[in-house]
Amino acid sequence: MSDVSRELIERSGYALEGFPAVYDSARPSPPASVVDILCHLARVERPRLVVDLGCGTGLSTRAWAARANEVVGVEGNPAMAAQARAATSAANVRFVDALAAATGLAGAAADVVTVAQAFHWMEPQPVLREAARLLRPGGLFAAYDYDWPPAIEPELDEAFAAHHEARGEARRRLALVERAGTDRKQRHLDEIRASGLFRSARELVCHGWDDVDYARVVGLAESIGGPREIFGDEAPAVRETFERLRETAARALGGRTVPMLLGYRIRVGVRP
Repeated sequence: MSDVSRELIERSGYALEGFPAVYDSARPSPPASVVDILCHLARVERPRLVVDLGCGTGLSTRAWAARANEVVGVEGNPAMAAQARAATSAANVRFVDALAAATGLAGAAADVVTVAQAFHWMEPQPVLREAARLLRPGGLFAAYDYDWPPAIEPELDEAFAAHHEARGEARRRLALVERAGTDRKQRHLDEIRASGLFRSARELVCHGWDDVDYARVVGLAESIGGPREIFGDEAPAVRETFERLRETAARALGGRTVPMLLGYRIRVGVRP
């Protein structure tokens, strides 16, 4: 692993003790609609091989367990990869400790290569070159993200948005995890096109439903943008908006479990 990659993992806070488990329990798995769309675009009913780059705790990898013959998750953060292995029992899913730009996997074998909620962390062009190398002719690369905040209940959505904004401001001010900015997500499609490695590139959108209760809302707030510990005592607004979000969730949800709606943006490229 390069010094730059190691530093990015350390500064993100995603390797801190306990964070991978919070992430895995709170973050959403990709809905079936995303998997259906990617299979349709790859022109394959059941992929022989799916490679999931920057797979984190394996949420986006396990989504393929029932739909593909073989699924490989690639993760450069050892703590996240360990959580992925611990949470995965499907025999056709395995994980590789590697960076997305240098997986060490055989080339021209994958029907689909995905990067779920992670492409904004990566140096795009080296990763796109590796994805194109992994894909068979006509195979599909997809970088997809869900929009934030989710749609749960209006006052809770507003509290999520305020906390998200406070985190973003603190990251910018403290020069933390600069590669994780939302603006980088907006450039995904441009990066795919600029690579010259794909014969077509486009963006599609869909939505997915999930269920949340008070505990999961708090976990989501803890997981977005990394643990609050990365800010130390230098970001009181992060602490204040988190407490406001927690109070709002307790008031709005009580002991109820309610639906959560997430919009997904899927940027794809087809290998020649």
